[in-house]
Amino acid sequence: MALSTPNVVPSFLSLLSFLLLLLLLLCPGQAVADDGLRVYNATALGLRAGRKKTGGGKSKGEVIACNIFQGSWTVDSSYPIYESSGCPFIDPEFDCQKYGRPDRLYLQYAWKPDACDIPRFDGANFLNKMRGKKVMFVGDSLSLNMWESLSCLIHAAVPDTRTSFVRRQPLSSITFQDYDLTIFLYRTPYLVDIVQESVGRVLKLDSIEAGKMWTGMDLLVFNSWHWWTHTGNSQPWDYMQEGSQIVKDMDRLDAFYKGLTTWARWVDSNIDFSKTKVFFQDISPTHYQGQDWNQPKKSCVGEQVPLSGSTYPSGPPPAAAVVSRVLNSMQTPVYLLDITTLSQLRKDAHPSVYGGNQSGKDCSHWCLPGLPDTWNQLLYTALGM
Repeated sequence: MALSTPNVVPSFLSLLSFLLLLLLLLCPGQAVADDGLRVYNATALGLRAGRKKTGGGKSKGEVIACNIFQGSWTVDSSYPIYESSGCPFIDPEFDCQKYGRPDRLYLQYAWKPDACDIPRFDGANFLNKMRGKKVMFVGDSLSLNMWESLSCLIHAAVPDTRTSFVRRQPLSSITFQDYDLTIFLYRTPYLVDIVQESVGRVLKLDSIEAGKMWTGMDLLVFNSWHWWTHTGNSQPWDYMQEGSQIVKDMDRLDAFYKGLTTWARWVDSNIDFSKTKVFFQDISPTHYQGQDWNQPKKSCVGEQVPLSGSTYPSGPPPAAAVVSRVLNSMQTPVYLLDITTLSQLRKDAHPSVYGGNQSGKDCSHWCLPGLPDTWNQLLYTALGM
């Protein structure tokens, strides 16, 4: 009687698939990319955050690999989570409702990834998971935007909890005392140092003395770019220096790359990733030039709805490629909070002429409540909450 030959190919493929999955789980130091999600040298936090959608858009229990940054904006009447009048942490420049913005639809847009659902931000859950920990945002006024947003989202869940609020330069903090959670903001727009010397104010592209203030955190969220484009009277330095070479100026993308590389080396040398999670907030776009979305006569002023779809006509800003290049060279696990494209779609979400204590139009920052709440929802998702 002839013996049947066992079908070994499917078994081998199953074993191979299992070994590949095991490799991903056991080797978090390798770069992971799935569906366009950019996670650099890090455990795939975002890849296990999404829950599979059914045909009707509802989530199943199955957790899948999902690019949480690829999607579109939809109206959700359950938003916003808080009102600016109920949050004591919002600066006038972000308080669009208080300073006369007449429309409210911009407050009710929710981000919907294409392939999965993401959890709604739960302030009480965040507090319980982060009890006794320290969080720090490091960067420019976009870090300020996100810091105030996170504090408001948490405060909305526990409005009667005891808090302490300290505003100083360069370090500010909000502590939720009943949970021993402190959320810091360290203002440093270039991440690298500006030093007063005999020739004037020098932007040191290879120096980070301020970094000693960033250690000992459980979660770090960095950001930089907007100030690298400033010129004239709004530029807070006179010269740039790298090593012994001092120059009056250089290509700003080149300078950004040099400065960000210095930051990357600092992180690799000073952060213990087994104790500290590190995020980089990708480039936050501006909407001063309507030609970027094929409406050359417009800016953010008067805009009331996002762009439809999931792509931006002018594509990503060149600085985003610099961020990707630097993060890809690092040894420390760094998670890219890839908010650029989803924010490019929100031409409606800026203060424009409705921010307090400002003149002219602001198409750089974002109203609160507003878009930065989604950034924090994505941070919450990526943390596996």
